Amino acid sequence: MYDFANSSFTTLIVTVAYSVYFVQVVAGHLGQEGTAERVWFWGYAVSMLVAALLSPALGALADARASKRAFLLWSTLLCVACTALLAFVHAGDVWRGLVLFGLANIAFDLGFLFCSAFLVEIATTETMGRISGYGWGLGYAGGLLSLAIAYPFISGGFAESNLPLYRFSFAVTAGFFLLASVPTFLLLRERAVPQPMRAGQAVWQQAFTRLAVTVRQLGHYRDLFAYLIAYLIYTDAINTVIVASAIFANKVLDFSPSDLIIYFLVTQVTAGLGAVGFGILADRIGAKRTITVTLLVWIALAVAAAFVQTHAQFYVIGLLAGAVLGANQSASRTLVGLFTPVGRQAEFFGFFSVTGKFAAVIGPVVYGEVTAWTGSQRWAILSMAVFFTIGLLAFQRVDEKRGMAAARQ
Repeated sequence: MYDFANSSFTTLIVTVAYSVYFVQVVAGHLGQEGTAERVWFWGYAVSMLVAALLSPALGALADARASKRAFLLWSTLLCVACTALLAFVHAGDVWRGLVLFGLANIAFDLGFLFCSAFLVEIATTETMGRISGYGWGLGYAGGLLSLAIAYPFISGGFAESNLPLYRFSFAVTAGFFLLASVPTFLLLRERAVPQPMRAGQAVWQQAFTRLAVTVRQLGHYRDLFAYLIAYLIYTDAINTVIVASAIFANKVLDFSPSDLIIYFLVTQVTAGLGAVGFGILADRIGAKRTITVTLLVWIALAVAAAFVQTHAQFYVIGLLAGAVLGANQSASRTLVGLFTPVGRQAEFFGFFSVTGKFAAVIGPVVYGEVTAWTGSQRWAILSMAVFFTIGLLAFQRVDEKRGMAAARQ
């Protein structure tokens, strides 16, 4: 249910509505072609960098004090509050728009970390793939429903008369996130117990001591370490594609806000089906093989997107991208769960989270800079195919069975 709730933020704020609003309206007055996109992608990258710096320490602290649920609650409330305040961001409010979005995005990503850390507690090794897949699948259903609810407010686009309604959709998104997360906080319980502390030891000292131990033991978890490097590279491209897709469709193919809503309504369906279907498949053929298949498809789609000319072609690419997006995200979370020893869930998922955040720093910056230098997003989207290819090659060094054995030991 938390995946169901937080997908409203990624769908409407990061991807479909606010990102396009910021580029077209808030920062539309800035300089030459590509400047607004550059500002947006740099702002997004900085927020992910801050989340990356916070994730490992907060994850270790949550494990040590058995407080994953409490951290999840406070990060959710911060994200909801800042998202609602985006409704007051007008044309020219560049700094306000970036700061509020940045705080919301940091809180969202920390919430995703603490939610994912529960996976090891609520699923067995044999069922982890499908449980993660069900979560991602239900998440895309939440994105689909939030899109449908927001459609009346943003379908009128950026006409002056419709801007108040368009901005109100951000508050609607916040309300959806808050209400849909209530079942999580009513029903999910903390199964972990606080770790004993030495006399006079501060909570933060305990957290950093645990981090230091984990860093010293990275040699034991060599497959996890190898996987995180590969994940850093290929998720760089995935995060960038998610953030850039609506902007690409709007600026390159002249999609209207109404067109974008319909497009993402359709792709949410295939993403949900892909997450559930490949989640079940991951339990049968292994998470590594599942991720490999999705990366091969991603390479082909990135190349195809660079040459797309029509709305129909972009729809086909989007349908396929949605399926492998949900599949890859589900299988990636599953593989980290399989490589994670019991009792260190939030800490290990913190490293997983920090890897994803650094990935979200590099890719968007590359995309924004390539767009600014060339004046075309087609070259920028083609650069993502390079990231996918390098990530796929690095991923082949991971031994799934050996990584699982290390976690059990």
